[in-house]
Amino acid sequence: MPSRLLAGLGAGNAISDMNSQQIRPDIIDTYLVGVGPGSWPYWNSPDGAYVTYVSANDKAIGAVPMFTLYQMATAGEANMTPVNDVTFMTTYWSQARLMYQKIGATGQPTLVNLEPDFWGFVQAKSGGDPATVPARVSMVPECAGQPDNAAGIAGCLLTLGRTYAPKAKIGFPPSFWGQSATSVGNFMAKVGADKADFIVAQTSDRDAGCFEMPTPVAECAGRGNGPFYWDESNATSPNFSESLAQWNTVHSILGNLPILFWQTPLGVPSATPGGTPGHYRDNRVHYMLTNPTQYTAIGTFAIVFSAGGSTSATITTDGGQFARLFKAYLASPAPFPH
Repeated sequence: MPSRLLAGLGAGNAISDMNSQQIRPDIIDTYLVGVGPGSWPYWNSPDGAYVTYVSANDKAIGAVPMFTLYQMATAGEANMTPVNDVTFMTTYWSQARLMYQKIGATGQPTLVNLEPDFWGFVQAKSGGDPATVPARVSMVPECAGQPDNAAGIAGCLLTLGRTYAPKAKIGFPPSFWGQSATSVGNFMAKVGADKADFIVAQTSDRDAGCFEMPTPVAECAGRGNGPFYWDESNATSPNFSESLAQWNTVHSILGNLPILFWQTPLGVPSATPGGTPGHYRDNRVHYMLTNPTQYTAIGTFAIVFSAGGSTSATITTDGGQFARLFKAYLASPAPFPH
């Protein structure tokens, strides 16, 4: 890929819409969800072919495939019981192995984002020590030497990736959730995230305006009182400088691994709070694509933009904002030494 900050698109943005707007993203992110019947391996035939088809479609548009493995939420995001259940974890590990095997078979460099939110729940449930959360790990032949706890899950996911998909680059996504950047970084180091290839960073999973409504839709309810819209002048909180400082701290603790910002909202700036579904306000696309060197300065190699929910903006509802700003960014990109 080019030696510059890369930009990508994810869930909810169809390749046909990218083509119609002449957008050529560097990365395309796709979710792999569920465990057992109805889960991602069975969306196509033979089992796991979904990875094959997606990878080919991404390659055709010139993008690197990225897969977000989101299997742990199957039995409820905060539920730690399944990770110590033999039946659940037997299926979980077979599907994780299948993902890597299918990625490896493509022969393509691929990015893998492992289990968003799960690590945040582990941190909350464990008091910051993943070794206290029991899990079925050593039963996996390739991972017989890994501990039977949550840190072992991370270690086994890395081992399977290195074994079956050597061209894949693997990242873990920390969750702040009211914790300090230092505590999150130290926890992820105990998980073993410093042994991965990159850090998956997130600013929010919804457009800010969705949270600002007097009665938010269900997917934006219960997030507190705000404020949610970030100050682009970085004078009042919350703002972009604060976020950059947080992630720089995590970056330092995790061995200065490069950073990929993920599931970054696509909303359009507005002075009016709120909005409507598909048109809630947000300013992350605007700020990030017009201040790219602030991100490369803390080791960011890519930003992937996508809707984190069904009511957030996409490239079909953003009035052409992403297409316009990405084109302008490419005319004066931020160098990044790959």
